[in-house]
Amino acid sequence: MESDVGDSNRAASLWSFIWELRIIIALVAICVALSIASPYFLLEKNLINVLRQVSVNGLLSIGMTFIILTGGIDLSVGSILAFGGVAAASFVSAAYKDVPSVSPLLAIAIGLSAGVFLGAVNGLVISKIRVTPFIMTLGMLSIARGLTFIYTNGMPVTDLDKDFLWFGQGWFGFDFWIFNLGLPVPVIVFITAFVIAWVVLYHTKFGRYVYAVGGNARSARISGINVGFIIFMVYVISGFLCALGGVLLTARTSAGLPQAGAAYELDAIAAVVIGGTSMTGGKGSLLGTLMGVLIIGVINNGLDLLSVSSYYQQVVKGLIIAGAVMLDYFQADSDR
Repeated sequence: MESDVGDSNRAASLWSFIWELRIIIALVAICVALSIASPYFLLEKNLINVLRQVSVNGLLSIGMTFIILTGGIDLSVGSILAFGGVAAASFVSAAYKDVPSVSPLLAIAIGLSAGVFLGAVNGLVISKIRVTPFIMTLGMLSIARGLTFIYTNGMPVTDLDKDFLWFGQGWFGFDFWIFNLGLPVPVIVFITAFVIAWVVLYHTKFGRYVYAVGGNARSARISGINVGFIIFMVYVISGFLCALGGVLLTARTSAGLPQAGAAYELDAIAAVVIGGTSMTGGKGSLLGTLMGVLIIGVINNGLDLLSVSSYYQQVVKGLIIAGAVMLDYFQADSDR
């Protein structure tokens, strides 16, 4: 009898261990399948391209993780990305004669400030006026996109300063012994943002408060946590990261496109949910989000290599999101 109980406990422990590693296992399985299906997938050039492509969604997903951990949602990330990108581009564009030319760093600061402002508006209305995050950010999705088209008159911002373009197209390399190592600048920016977010979320009071608010906002308020400030700040953080993603995307494409970032909120939400962050808040991790970002990026890249229609790609993403949410629901139900 004791042997049966021991075997049962070991089996349960093994299953629990496998469940914790499910995202990594899924990523490895997808990579193996794509490497078999396409001879180009494992090429160094393609893998670097995947990292470059996921860097923008990665930045959006970091901000989305903070928001969903508090029990919120942000549907405006793509529109804020576009506005921040064109705002920065207009100050380093030779075509914009009525806008003063400034240094690339100052232009980037202007773009980031635009994102912070729109994120702060989201946070202020949600935390103070108590408008639900879904409704407020749905409105901001339209507002920010409209402002972007008004500011650019619906036209792309072109003729950008070459130093500005380096932030999207440049390469940061160094020599280590006999190896010549390097990564694209957007990937370096994403890694830096991830490390900073990791420190903030897991090694500061603010990070602990984010989890507390998402777990039970009422209890957090009774414990003396300024719930309104925490909610306000996560939307500010998201706005900053969206604008940073917009700057990188603009520099990479050599133009500020008013339609940039359309439907990017789907990829960001998908990455966070796939990574195991609960839509009800209070549970999740940045490492899971990172795995989710890589899974979305690898799937997008693999489907492109296999010449799968973009229409079918949307169906695949939708199924992935639905499946991840159902897994979250079943896991939460089993925990109860």
